[in-house]
Amino acid sequence: MTTTAPGAAGPGAALPAAPDGAPAGALPPGSSPWQLARRELRRRPAVRVSLCVVLLFVLMAATAPWLGTLGGWGPDEFDKSAIDPYLGGQPLGSFGGISPEHWLGVEPVSGRDLFARVVNGAQVSLLIAFAATAIVVVAGTAAGIAAGYFGGRTDTVLSRLMDLTMSFPSLIFMIAMLSVAKDVNRIVLMTVVIGVFGWPGVARVVRGQALSLKHREYVDAARVGGSSSWRILTRDILPGVSGPVIAYTTLLIPGMISTEAALSYLGVGVRPPTPSWGQMIAESVAFYETDPMYFVIPSLFLFLAVLAFTLLGDALRDILDPRGGRT
Repeated sequence: MTTTAPGAAGPGAALPAAPDGAPAGALPPGSSPWQLARRELRRRPAVRVSLCVVLLFVLMAATAPWLGTLGGWGPDEFDKSAIDPYLGGQPLGSFGGISPEHWLGVEPVSGRDLFARVVNGAQVSLLIAFAATAIVVVAGTAAGIAAGYFGGRTDTVLSRLMDLTMSFPSLIFMIAMLSVAKDVNRIVLMTVVIGVFGWPGVARVVRGQALSLKHREYVDAARVGGSSSWRILTRDILPGVSGPVIAYTTLLIPGMISTEAALSYLGVGVRPPTPSWGQMIAESVAFYETDPMYFVIPSLFLFLAVLAFTLLGDALRDILDPRGGRT
């Protein structure tokens, strides 16, 4: 029977090499989970494409004020020469008014440049999605670690709070709260409201990991050695749950993007003149027969963003949390 030296299975220790026929997630000697992730991501063409699309959207959102004016138009500038006033404000030219002056065409009636509005809409959508995800991950990780490590009454209270939050009709509450809120920053309000209802999912995943890690030998050794609970949580438990948390975080982002788009589509999210993909799709419904490109372009950007983040998140989950991906 082979024995393992105490402390060899710490959170940063390398696992033994996988023999032939071993699971694909096994780590070779000297490899960290991040090295495995980079290696596996390079091996998957679809994931590489998704990663490139994600980076492209992030870059587009980060440079939106400059990139949006690259075509010569701001998101709120009206170009009456690009629409036909005798046809109800329909864009002049083919495919919704696509031309060298307007790279993705213009909005009907207003003549606003679609490229500038889509780019600035990406900044709004991704800003809300990333900020809400950060709230969810921080709150969920903190609650999950506390519940799993301390157990007892702490675990009972936090677990019941998770159940209560998950059973609450969050979408109805979001719509109601955003509808009655007046004279507030809509982006901040949407970020907080979406984030408040998303943390229990992360908390449950982290709680299960923390329950397993707190009985490991290196945690017991740290506890016997006189380490404080804070030191154990930050030095031993948190690194052990980082892989599943990062994988779960990537999967949260497309859901947050969709939620923001849905709320804006319903008219309770981002309001004009601030551009948003969901808001643009809602406005384009009235013109889908006469100007289908006005509907297609923001819908395509929303679809590509959600798809790219979903594929990347699935890949990271399979690599960093293979057991969680099978359950």
